[in-house]
Amino acid sequence: MRADTAAIVLAAGKGTRFRSELAKVLHTAAGRTLVGHVLAALEPLGLGQVVVVVGHQADAVREELAASGLANVTTVDQTEQRGTGHAVQQAVPALADGIERVLVLPGDAPLLTTRWLEQLLDDGAAHGGAMFTSRLDDPTGYGRVLREDDGTVTGVVEQRDATEEQLAIEEINAGMYLFARSGLAAALERLDDDNSQGELYLTDVVALQAEAGTPLAATAAPGEVIAGVNDRAQLADAAAELRRRHLHHLMAEVGVTVEDPTTTYLDVDVEVARDAVLRPGTILAAGTRIGERTVVGPHSHLTACEVGADATVESTRADQAVIGDAATVGPFAHLRPGTHLGSRSKVGAYVETKNARLGDGTKAPHLAYLGDVTVGERANIACGVIVVNYDGQVKSHTTIGDGAFIGCDTMLVSPVTIGEGAYTAAGSTITDDVPDGALAIARARQTTKEGWVARRRGTGG
Repeated sequence: MRADTAAIVLAAGKGTRFRSELAKVLHTAAGRTLVGHVLAALEPLGLGQVVVVVGHQADAVREELAASGLANVTTVDQTEQRGTGHAVQQAVPALADGIERVLVLPGDAPLLTTRWLEQLLDDGAAHGGAMFTSRLDDPTGYGRVLREDDGTVTGVVEQRDATEEQLAIEEINAGMYLFARSGLAAALERLDDDNSQGELYLTDVVALQAEAGTPLAATAAPGEVIAGVNDRAQLADAAAELRRRHLHHLMAEVGVTVEDPTTTYLDVDVEVARDAVLRPGTILAAGTRIGERTVVGPHSHLTACEVGADATVESTRADQAVIGDAATVGPFAHLRPGTHLGSRSKVGAYVETKNARLGDGTKAPHLAYLGDVTVGERANIACGVIVVNYDGQVKSHTTIGDGAFIGCDTMLVSPVTIGEGAYTAAGSTITDDVPDGALAIARARQTTKEGWVARRRGTGG
């Protein structure tokens, strides 16, 4: 726990280069908002407080902060956008008593990790303060770090204000700092807007710290950790890196087989258990959990689904569904919200389910629609079955008992109950309840008219 340390997260900007109505920090990468990634990196640190500076779409950002579940989060408004230094000026008065050190981080840095933040905290504790720096192949857009001959950091110059000589400096400022609270507060009081943008730069605090005899330590961090997101191309790059990290974690530390990582897309909160296999073209989104030894794919897309152990989910689209142990789904199945498949159940090719509960061992092998239905155990739903759950105004429920057999091309007009062990004949339209063990036939008797075709064509008697 670091109860004496707080974080200030800068999340007030609009993000004009996104060309979007949505605030930049609310755009998502690998299933989580940009600011959500920053909060997730902060959470394990056990900080005493997190202050988030909000501005553009402040209410929506506050909703996202609340949804993160991170404790000790407060917000302050930056109603007038006057730069990063001005943003921190708004946040410092909100710091609680007992806070001695302050992390300052941008809200658009989704690649930050807890491990690297711990390194910044350790270096800052040893030197009275620290900042992340890096060396990039293309430093365009970043401030350059200024040093004395002995290596002491003396300041940061923003690209717009840099000379040609300063632009040649390879070391860049990442915009992520650890300050002593007292030193930060004193430096903030001395900021001015004498620069090309007429703003209060937080980077000027670095020079003021050096002038006060407390220069910040420079913690070198890799570019793939400190990179910010300023446009949609960088957003895509960040999402790709986050997915790569997550897949590597699953393969190296959990024991998951990923047959082709380049075509496998997982959000960062997806859980996959040991010995599961993810086949090419698999997309697992938004809180999906996959059990041990389960095979998913190829070309399956699951969102907020829970899949048990030893299941197979092939070429399937599923959303908010539960798939039991050893169940078989697909190919080309569509499981809509509210689907719950029991263990050893089967939903096969071109079967669509919605708000449907299938018991253990129940099978719907192909070409069926099962909506608003409860099916018992060991039932069989044959080809072409449709649960007619909607009359144009009201959706009604159908119940099918254990061991029932629903014949091919049966229409079950809800609400209706099929008893245990009951059968429906192929081609029936069932509108009334069927008792346990009964056979229901609901179709017209066949009439065969011999010679009809010849008579119609006038070619025969």
